[in-house]
Amino acid sequence: MDTIPTTNGSTSHDGPTPPPGEASTSTSASSFDPSVFRSYLLALLPPVIGASPSDLESLFDDEFDARVTRFASEAGGVLYVVKTKEDLEDDAPPVYAYHLTSQLTYHSSNVTTLALIKRGPALDPVTPLATQLHFLNLFAGDETPYESLHALVSHGVKPWFDAFVGSRGGGKEGDTKLGIPMTKKKFAELELSLLHLQQNVEIPETHLIIHNVIQRAVQQAHEGNVRPNISHLPPALLNDSTFLNTLHSHVNSWIKSIQAVTKLTRDVASGTASQEINFWLSLERALENIEAQLRTEEVNMVMDCLRNAKRFHATVSFIADTGLKDATDLVHKYNQLMKDFPLNELLSATDLDKIQESLGLIFGHINRKLKLSPYPIRRALPLVEAISRDFNDVLLNILTSHRLLYTPYETFERLLSQTSNIFKTWDDHIKEFTSMARELTRKRVEKFIPIKIVPAHAKLQNRTQYLRDWRKQHEQLAVMTGPTKGLGAAGIDIGGMDMEEEVKEAYEIMKRIDVLDVSVEGSEIWTAAETAYNERVSRVENQIIARLRDRLGTARNANEMFRVFSKFNALFVRPKIRGAIQEYQTQLIDSVKEDIKHLHDKFKTQYRYSEAFHMSQMRDLPPIAGAIIWARQIERQLLAYMKRVEDVLGKGWELYAEGQKLQSESSAFRKKLDTRPVFEAWLHDINRRNMGVDGRLFEIVRLRGGGFQLAVNFDPQIITLFKEVRNLLWLNFQVPHAITNMAKDAKRVYPHAVSLMETVRTYGQTLDLVEKNKGIEWLVAEYRNEAQRMISKGMNIRWDYFINQYDTARYMSSSDGRDNRHIQFVREFASVVSVLQDKTNNVIDLYKDILRNVEDLSTCSYTPEAFSDLLGKIQAAIDKLNLEGYANLDHWVSELDKRIEGILLQRLTQIIQVWCSEFGRMDEGDGLLPRREVVVVGGGKRRGGGAVGVVGGVGDKKLLKDEKFMEHHMFVKPIVHEIRIQNQVIFLDPPIEYARGTWIKELHDWLGVVCRLRRIQSSRYEIGLQMQGSVLVETTYTSLLTQFPDTTLEKPFALIEQKVQQLTDYVAKWLQFQSLWDLEAEYVFNRLGDSLSHWQQLLTEIKKARSTFDTSDTSKSFGVCVIDYEQVQARVNAKYDAWQKDILSRFGVKLGNAMKEMHAQILKARNELEHHSIEGLMGGGGGRRFS
Repeated sequence: MDTIPTTNGSTSHDGPTPPPGEASTSTSASSFDPSVFRSYLLALLPPVIGASPSDLESLFDDEFDARVTRFASEAGGVLYVVKTKEDLEDDAPPVYAYHLTSQLTYHSSNVTTLALIKRGPALDPVTPLATQLHFLNLFAGDETPYESLHALVSHGVKPWFDAFVGSRGGGKEGDTKLGIPMTKKKFAELELSLLHLQQNVEIPETHLIIHNVIQRAVQQAHEGNVRPNISHLPPALLNDSTFLNTLHSHVNSWIKSIQAVTKLTRDVASGTASQEINFWLSLERALENIEAQLRTEEVNMVMDCLRNAKRFHATVSFIADTGLKDATDLVHKYNQLMKDFPLNELLSATDLDKIQESLGLIFGHINRKLKLSPYPIRRALPLVEAISRDFNDVLLNILTSHRLLYTPYETFERLLSQTSNIFKTWDDHIKEFTSMARELTRKRVEKFIPIKIVPAHAKLQNRTQYLRDWRKQHEQLAVMTGPTKGLGAAGIDIGGMDMEEEVKEAYEIMKRIDVLDVSVEGSEIWTAAETAYNERVSRVENQIIARLRDRLGTARNANEMFRVFSKFNALFVRPKIRGAIQEYQTQLIDSVKEDIKHLHDKFKTQYRYSEAFHMSQMRDLPPIAGAIIWARQIERQLLAYMKRVEDVLGKGWELYAEGQKLQSESSAFRKKLDTRPVFEAWLHDINRRNMGVDGRLFEIVRLRGGGFQLAVNFDPQIITLFKEVRNLLWLNFQVPHAITNMAKDAKRVYPHAVSLMETVRTYGQTLDLVEKNKGIEWLVAEYRNEAQRMISKGMNIRWDYFINQYDTARYMSSSDGRDNRHIQFVREFASVVSVLQDKTNNVIDLYKDILRNVEDLSTCSYTPEAFSDLLGKIQAAIDKLNLEGYANLDHWVSELDKRIEGILLQRLTQIIQVWCSEFGRMDEGDGLLPRREVVVVGGGKRRGGGAVGVVGGVGDKKLLKDEKFMEHHMFVKPIVHEIRIQNQVIFLDPPIEYARGTWIKELHDWLGVVCRLRRIQSSRYEIGLQMQGSVLVETTYTSLLTQFPDTTLEKPFALIEQKVQQLTDYVAKWLQFQSLWDLEAEYVFNRLGDSLSHWQQLLTEIKKARSTFDTSDTSKSFGVCVIDYEQVQARVNAKYDAWQKDILSRFGVKLGNAMKEMHAQILKARNELEHHSIEGLMGGGGGRRFS
């Protein structure tokens, strides 16, 4: 065929390709053209199935178009092109026929079948068919298609799936989530099943020949629903010799065909293990089939006919001649081993882990079932060897799939390490199997055969081990020549060769070959490749040797030499490099001598004076064991120096002269390091002492400074003894039995002794804490008494009880699992002391907080909030003590309350004193305190400035922010009383009694800051239970007012009364002016009469009285009280002026009248005088008048 016609669907569409939307529309509208498919087949089939175009004309029959159209439109359709060979004479050339079908059938005349599978639901006439169809060639013509199917799965489908999964790189965990490992396993199982099908030994099928007359008779009996017997045969036939001879010949043919099956066997050494297993399983099925045929009614009728004709030699020995019973029994017994044989787990394994698991399953099944089955050992050995061949094949496939030399070294090492473990697992199972096989051979009395397994994987095992070592050496060389070690770059300068590149090229030689091919040809290829590799590496080794010699030559001391050795140590396994450093032997021996000298000096300093001694004490190592460990450390260092020399210079170094001297010196030093004499001296010392665990648990020790102390009666040397024994046994010393028993006794009681010592120490420390904090003795008294009770109980217990109880407990277990009472005592004692310690520590913290708050009561702000806050904290601590169940809390709280009362009483005294001093202070000047505000009660004005003092507060706002409010900040609020006149009545507003009440209330408020505080209580959580009782408990500190030792409380009330009296006297003066309105003028004038002296006295008194109100001031201050008379001052002054004017006018009238009268009298007297003579006057008349 010169040209292949175009198979693209676009041949019938010459126009341009429509857009996607239009294409889909046209596709759905138009149907597929069968001629396109015809062209595709004409182009495809000739090269694929070897058909000529003329032969293919049979495909294109009348139904071709309908079949193709249906195939193109239906979802999931498939078409098969079947090539068959027609039967002709042997000499005639073969003739092949071709036909197209959608239903596949198999016939022996089939040569090949080509499956055309759609990739989509329907064929697109626009898209080329090559992109829409799969084609798969299914070969036939052989006996079975198993080989071609196995090749298809093994070399096509499975590798393609593995390649796709490998390219994704999802990781093992991601693959597991997607179910990929399970899919791989199913592929492996399918491949394995197809392999088994082509490997099975065909068991011939046995079909017993039945005479036609017998078949018709049985059929008639079945139609009549009766059991067939010889009565259904014509009587003439029962004695017909021809008929009987025919039946006899049939029975003989039965025997031969059955014997062909029962005597069938196979060579277990040939083929695979699965063939051996399947052979016996198939043989069992074939025998069961034969037995089923022998139980049929036709066979029974044949035998009855022969017995009826007295032909017993054909019927009696029938079963024996066939050997069916023996064969069936034997196969059943053998199949105890073959059934459920887990060989498929190995053959379908997809990774190394599965192989290792399958080996355990296989050998576990063999070792278990072989004891039950009489399967011969001589067959079991080749079976195991066949399993070894399968194991070798599976392992080789898995390792080959990893391409070992292409994987990173970490992955390579992991795979080869896992492979080594698998081989070790095989060897372990083989040892167990051979032991079991020898034992079974003796029990079965079988003929002796050597129990030896020749594993088929031995070469692979050796190759993998050699490959692992070789790759390790190569990696060491690659690392040393890499850029990180500094040799790669250095090598370019020496000889102009890139060592890193050279090593890589050498490795490329090995990567080109199959390193796991252990055949003869593969081994030869490996040897040739390794030789080429070594030639390249040899040049690199020469460069490394030059570099190594240079570094060793510049080393100043042994440490630098060993540093160089440690750096290049990975390369010393290479003989060429190892031989290059032999010349440095003398230098190295000298440096090692110097190091050994330092070890001598270290040993001569003695263990007790070394740093190791202090470190061992910190690590709880006893002295003898510590000294032995110290000596052995020095010995290990000495051996390390010797081993270092051997590692670097090779074995046999001590044969040299200098080496012999070094060896002798180290041997002499090692003798000095022998720790046996130290151990013997310790044994002698222990035997000389009388050490044991006995006596009472506790003892009372007298202190040097006087007094006694509780201690645990346990010798610390006993503890040291059992630690020495423990460490010496770890150091592989043989400790005598008596000392070991003594140490065991010490070890038994050691936990209890340590617990008791720790408990007693804790108890002593807790008592010291209680002693330092006397205030908490009452609270922890109950816990202390409980601890003392436990000590009293322990005084009667002896250490012997613990040892004896331990011995009896080993043989007599307690039914309820409880510990004996002595061990229980140790635990209870530790628990009680622990509770005492916890309670003491807790109460000390709370006690310190309480004391701090109590002390703060004497210095805190004098405000109810400050006092309540501190008392609230104290009460919260007491509530916590109450909740935690401390004893004697009532008594302790009452003592604490007394202390608080003393502090609060002191604060009360201070506040009263400050109040008295503040109340009694009198202001000079205008009568108002500076920076204070005078309180005007009942209306009126305010005079002065400042702030109003409040109870519990401070007038100055800044004081609240900057400092605490103390007693000396307190002040008494001044009160203003106004003298007012209303309805011509003068009165004081408010009255003086208001001032008294205000001051007393203010005093009570200041005292109430303390007296109204809630008392601390010890049983707030039990108050509800005490409500029914008749005992009343004071809840505040009001009773403090009754506890003043002197007249402190009376003093402020006396000051108040004194101040009230002063106010009363002063106000009384103003109230006298009420008479200005109450008196009538006529009453006053009548009362004065005509006595000018009375009038003059009244005017004088009026003048004096004006001083009360006729001033520039408008108020009078009495310190804490101000009398404001501004309102009445003018009215009283006016009234006074009116009275004064009226009285003055009346007095003027009176005085004028009196003056007139006097003037008249004087004038009259003058006139009378003038009319009398002097002599007359000198007479008696004048004397009488003026006498």
